Amino acid sequence: MPNYEINDDAVTRARKLIDEGTVDDRTGWSDAAPSADDGNTEIEQHGWDGYAAWHLAVDPDANEQTKKRYSFPYGDFRKVNRAALIHGKQRASQNGHDEIERAFDDLLQRLDAKR
Repeated sequence: MPNYEINDDAVTRARKLIDEGTVDDRTGWSDAAPSADDGNTEIEQHGWDGYAAWHLAVDPDANEQTKKRYSFPYGDFRKVNRAALIHGKQRASQNGHDEIERAFDDLLQRLDAKR
């Protein structure tokens, strides 16, 4: 299992998007989760930094310019998705990624406070 590190830039960006109201709190994550092609489009349009900004965790052992390096997405490359926050928090908890779980929980509480 990868030893993930928190992606502080992604956490900061997610907070900003939530504060701006750029959220989807209606669509289930199974419907909103981006496809591999969506990820490729994001990389083409915004580079690896743009892609990374949508993932709360980084695997420092994976090659930098690979999708494998970035995990725990929190949105669909357009909006923060509430269901993604719940899914990510549960997945992090189940796999013992405490710092990532706390980041998801913080974002979820922030989003719910804005509702």
